[in-house]
Amino acid sequence: MTDIEGFSACWGITVIHCPYCHGYEVKNERTGILANGYFALHYAQLVRNLTRHLTVFTNGKADFTQEQADKFARHNIPLIEKEIASFDHENGKIRQIVFKDHSTFALQALYARPAFEQHCKIPEMLGCELTEQGLIKTDMFQKTSIANVFACGDNTSPMRSVAYAVGAGKLNRISIR
Repeated sequence: MTDIEGFSACWGITVIHCPYCHGYEVKNERTGILANGYFALHYAQLVRNLTRHLTVFTNGKADFTQEQADKFARHNIPLIEKEIASFDHENGKIRQIVFKDHSTFALQALYARPAFEQHCKIPEMLGCELTEQGLIKTDMFQKTSIANVFACGDNTSPMRSVAYAVGAGKLNRISIR
């Protein structure tokens, strides 16, 4: 996903990741969701409250159960299974998606969920257990699987916010007293 031409230039401007953080900025805009399977449905349930102009782009063959596909249909959310070539944009403001078949789709905002990747290899080098999502596995007091090693914030939770990181850090501080 992140290797689509124009993705990086639009990231954080009009290619966004969180309806709670950015939804009000693009409310009622022509909006897309770049996802497949469960995550597309999850995003659609959240974003549908912010705009009635919503389309899901799977960037290839859709991976939905019949029940999921039926939910999209019931809510009039189109599914486009074409492979994406690039994002046509101006200074990070997306104008349209350009597909590999050279067709286009105009929109003003796109939700995407890039895969999470630990950028620091120290936890792995220490032997910390990771979750299926690649996050550092911790208990409720931020203890890792390695004695005397604690972790908190973005590397332990999909909840990407300063407030969450501060709260998790506070739990960590409580546990080492």
